Amino acid sequence: MSKRKWIAAGVTGAAAILAISMFPSRTTDKAPIKQAEIASPHQEHRLKQHLLQRDMTATDRIVRHDARQHTKEMSRKFGNSTPKEARTYIRKLQDDHKHLLSVVWIGKNREQELGHSDFPRGSKEEHQLKSYVQLAKYSLDKGRSYESPAFPADNPRYFVTAEPARESKQGVIALFSLDILDKVKSHQRKNLRLIPYPKEGRYKMESFNTDTLKDTTVRTGQDNEKASHYYENEVVVTFRQPPTREELRQIRKDLRSIIPYQKINNTYIFHADGKNMSELKSYFISKWNPLYVEPHYLYLTNTSSAAQAESLEDTPEVPNDLLYSEYQWNLPIIETTRGWKLTKGKSDVVVAVVDTGVDLKHPDLKGRLLPGYNVISPSNKPMDDVGHGTHVAGIISAQVNNNEGIAGMTWGNKVLPVKALDSSGSGTTYSVAQGIVWAADHGAKVINLSLGNYADAQFLHEAIKYAFNKDVVIIAATGNDNTERPGYPAAYPEVLSVSATDASMNRASFSNYGDYIDVMAPGESIASTYPNNQYAALSGTSMATPHVSALAALIRSINPDLRNTEVMDIIRKNVIDLGNPGRDKYFGFGQIDVLSALQAAGVNSSPLQLWPQFMENRLNTITGQRVH
Repeated sequence: MSKRKWIAAGVTGAAAILAISMFPSRTTDKAPIKQAEIASPHQEHRLKQHLLQRDMTATDRIVRHDARQHTKEMSRKFGNSTPKEARTYIRKLQDDHKHLLSVVWIGKNREQELGHSDFPRGSKEEHQLKSYVQLAKYSLDKGRSYESPAFPADNPRYFVTAEPARESKQGVIALFSLDILDKVKSHQRKNLRLIPYPKEGRYKMESFNTDTLKDTTVRTGQDNEKASHYYENEVVVTFRQPPTREELRQIRKDLRSIIPYQKINNTYIFHADGKNMSELKSYFISKWNPLYVEPHYLYLTNTSSAAQAESLEDTPEVPNDLLYSEYQWNLPIIETTRGWKLTKGKSDVVVAVVDTGVDLKHPDLKGRLLPGYNVISPSNKPMDDVGHGTHVAGIISAQVNNNEGIAGMTWGNKVLPVKALDSSGSGTTYSVAQGIVWAADHGAKVINLSLGNYADAQFLHEAIKYAFNKDVVIIAATGNDNTERPGYPAAYPEVLSVSATDASMNRASFSNYGDYIDVMAPGESIASTYPNNQYAALSGTSMATPHVSALAALIRSINPDLRNTEVMDIIRKNVIDLGNPGRDKYFGFGQIDVLSALQAAGVNSSPLQLWPQFMENRLNTITGQRVH
């Protein structure tokens, strides 16, 4: 399909939002994991509240772990460098890590402070800070490390760390901010649908009825399951023939619209402050006989031989990233570390992350990102102003073995950031579709969509089909509403849909389910990169999805001859079977198995289930008649 033709859009209904979301050893004789009962709305809300607290607790621990390493390095710098070199290092560290508020060097008979806490004189915060600094000095005097509780107690925002130098009674005391906890709390309340999101007013909420689009109001988080979201005063119109300039002027005059329209080929988005979506739809159908008319939907954020296999089982590769051993349960449980023995990924297999953008300056993503594109503001870089896209990108491709932060699932694959969601964490049909098309046209071999809605929008589906026909593997999150209702784009046949499991390989309590589910991946309290050089633990099918995108990139790295349909088949058929034997609506085909999938994809062997495709590829290569 040519780019010119991809946009034949239409409408088939409306619905609700999707997610923008110690481990067991794997044994071959493990009994199938049973499906837990579907939680009631009250139970689901309680489980999500518990999960939110777990994410915040895990994030607090991650921040403290990272802070201890920085404090040790600052103490080492002061002990091994000149004072000027140490000060330069710390100022650079503070510039790059805004949560490092102040540093005090306790030297021989002197103290030197870099940065300031700026607490009001006589405030509760200042009083507690002085108390903890005194305890830190006492610990340094004894040659011991120190870490304070979070303070103030009624609104924990700060903590103090101290690390001794090699010489006695010397060392560094540092004050760190915990503002990231508020950001994680706010993000996860939306991501897990603990609150109505987006709020009433800016967007119209509609119940899932493909015939009537009956209006409803979202009052609680559970109501999100039955609501779709679209711009109240906008409509998407696909004309049979491109309208002339005179016709466009007439439309704007009729609608009394001063806002410029948006367009892709024959499809236009019109805005009119004085008309709602139904009125706009009636106007275009009655006067312009378009091919399709549909609401301007909103999408929201939702991570070879038998002998060789035996050798791989015995020798997992363990990275030295600081947070890996303690927090990244998600990588070993899907056999990532053993899979790395087969491939670690190649830079020419690019994964596009169509999301909120990515923190382009994060040190753990250095060298892992391509320039990308900002759909929301094309003149600006695709910088993340939410955190969601940065977290997703880190799961796929954070630097490995760099003694910092986390380990991504791939060592070599590059991420192409495409900012299609705005600072609220939401984006329209237009922006998401444009992001997908842009990624497909700019080298993406895999597209990660940790976003969605329950609306089956033809406008978006045509963009999905455009990318699919360009041989892109498209992977999407199913949603965090614990519902069987199909979500889009995950439910489109061209897309590999992903739901979430916990560390015990049970279905995550929030995770959507249904007959359209393809595979599962870890999605609870997943540690990854976060803006401003930080790290956070988040939960959601949004976090499960990049695990599968990374696996697709590894498969295309080990065998670039595979078509997108073959990659999807390999992922589906090489899994850890969960629930009832075979495919079921709670676990799909099962949880992804990186090692098995890469073994099946290896160029030196052809899996039996792909033998016809394997032979076709070989014959096409010989005859020079490659079929797409």
